[in-house]
Amino acid sequence: MVSKAQIVELVNHRVTRILLVAEASLPSSQFKAFRTVVLNEFGRNGLERELERLEGQ
Repeated sequence: MVSKAQIVELVNHRVTRILLVAEASLPSSQFKAFRTVVLNEFGRNGLERELERLEGQ
């Protein structure tokens, strides 16, 4: 079975690459907003929380 930590590691690697492309493509103010949204969605208050909920079922 796949663990939450393994999933988070894979997602974080991809999020890092996505943020790098966004930083190269977007003006600074837009990048800051984009980064905030991405980290909220995939971080502790988003995907990680959902994975913890699923893991607890």
